[in-house]
Amino acid sequence: MPLPVSVQQMLDKPYLLTQEQIDFYEANRFIKVKNVFDAETIGYFNQVISGKVAEMNTVKTKVEDRDTYGKAFLQLFNLWREDERIKQFVFSKRLASIAAGLMQVEGVRLYHDQALFKEGGGGITPWHADQYYWPLETDKTITAWIPLQETPLEMGPLEFSAGSHQIVEGRELEIGDDSETIIQQKLRVTDFKHVIESFDLGEVSFHSGWVFHRAGANTTDQVRKVMTVIYMDRDMRLKQPENKNQVADWNTWCPGAEIGEIINSPINPVLY
Repeated sequence: MPLPVSVQQMLDKPYLLTQEQIDFYEANRFIKVKNVFDAETIGYFNQVISGKVAEMNTVKTKVEDRDTYGKAFLQLFNLWREDERIKQFVFSKRLASIAAGLMQVEGVRLYHDQALFKEGGGGITPWHADQYYWPLETDKTITAWIPLQETPLEMGPLEFSAGSHQIVEGRELEIGDDSETIIQQKLRVTDFKHVIESFDLGEVSFHSGWVFHRAGANTTDQVRKVMTVIYMDRDMRLKQPENKNQVADWNTWCPGAEIGEIINSPINPVLY
């Protein structure tokens, strides 16, 4: 089914970053950008992505009976391969061009996408850095975090430790109770600013692979619906994995890629 013309136009419409935005991202390794998408586009994909998540979700355990990671969100991957409309969203030139502009690279390719649906009553997402999981040679990685509704503090929006990509301690921690405690203690004794703000409709955040971030609990009775797209530099090379999670990610998200070579698998297309 083709997208409504106005929605397709929104996905393709250039977004002109300011030098101030690029400088902010360079210093803090995260940025929140307002009006990336209009209400019609967000509303359309809220319906489409919610339907696909409901169809694909296999978690039947009650929220309160799960571990910390399980309480944080329902997590489903590479929806672009499941639905042609979602593919158009994930492949959006508008999004990809912002990612390339913020990282100051000539082009970006897809690492993978994921839907993160934090149910009503869902718990915190512990402090962590994404790139712990990724067998990627450089830090030229960026995640677009796209709420599919307005996201007040009560729903658990993404929080950032501005500039914390400079911290090496905690990078070896997978997401969980330990990462929440240890990283929180480390951040408390540093000068990095903790940024926790609501998200307007159409507002999107972008964060690098090594910046520490978390999300609060969803204390409402509504689902906090978020779609994410993870980009990497077009010329990103695969590194020797450093933990079992990186081996799993290599096999899952970069199938057939070879260590030391540019990651150019069929599921890592250049998007901009």
